[in-house]
Amino acid sequence: MSYWLMKSEPEECSIDDLAAAPKQTVPWFGVRNYQARNFMRDAMRIGDGVLFYHSSCAEPGVAGLAEVCSAPYPDATQFDPASPYFDAKAARENPRWLLVDVKLRRKTALLPLKRMRELPQLQSMRLLQPGNRLSITPVSEAEWQAVLALLG
Repeated sequence: MSYWLMKSEPEECSIDDLAAAPKQTVPWFGVRNYQARNFMRDAMRIGDGVLFYHSSCAEPGVAGLAEVCSAPYPDATQFDPASPYFDAKAARENPRWLLVDVKLRRKTALLPLKRMRELPQLQSMRLLQPGNRLSITPVSEAEWQAVLALLG
């Protein structure tokens, strides 16, 4: 099993939106970074753990736990000219962008980014590295366990 931190802006899809979604599952659409796409395509597996992270908001942080619940498949938003995620260079026969479905495990109290930065056991976490802006990053087993302990 692998572990991931997946960022979502709460106004796009919050942990509450995930909880209210049919089967508490959402497609992780709109990823337009090749490294993040490659994580979904090459490394994510059904059952992998996900730290659901609220970003670009007043108080960013881990808002819940989820899991990968599908194999990667083409992100339909790349083909929709009305979508902000439209990609004119994407072709249905050779899609550029993929997504996985994510299912809620549980909503948690928010673990703020500020608190995460204070913890020695999380100092190597990719989220906390200078210049890291990826929406999907791998999380080590030790980091996963440390976050779980903090979430209770």
